[in-house]
Amino acid sequence: MAPEGSVDFRPMSTVAIGNDHAGFALKHHLLETLAGLGWEVVDLGSHDEEPVDYPEVCAQVGREVVAGRADRGIVIGGSGQGEQIAANKVRGVRAALCNDLFTARMSREHNDANVLSLGGRIVGLGLADEIVKLWLETPFEGGRHQRRVDQITAIEQEELPG
Repeated sequence: MAPEGSVDFRPMSTVAIGNDHAGFALKHHLLETLAGLGWEVVDLGSHDEEPVDYPEVCAQVGREVVAGRADRGIVIGGSGQGEQIAANKVRGVRAALCNDLFTARMSREHNDANVLSLGGRIVGLGLADEIVKLWLETPFEGGRHQRRVDQITAIEQEELPG
């Protein structure tokens, strides 16, 4: 049973993942990590280290999550900054740049982040494994945080067309 004021955690099953050339090596590593954790992975590319622009890849990861075809998403680039920004342009995405364990946990507990952004040139493989595992396993607390997520959603609805 979930603690009072929290939302019951339901196991997830599918994660969409995408990257640019700078995030390829980390994504390649995380594919095995995710499989080991029991997650089905939808790999949206890129599939090598040839230079590629990340915005459309990251937006597609977000679209997979918002459409319900993936439970969560992960985007990876050199720093993760641009990838987070691009994913957050998709209505309904709450992408969080998490290059440490504290921000990974807080992005889920307090912000109900549904897309994780990582910097492949910042985070080592072992730490990335820990971040991903923690982020995937951490439930949203709800309660007072739900009110704030609802306010973010309301701003998004006001600012985005359609």
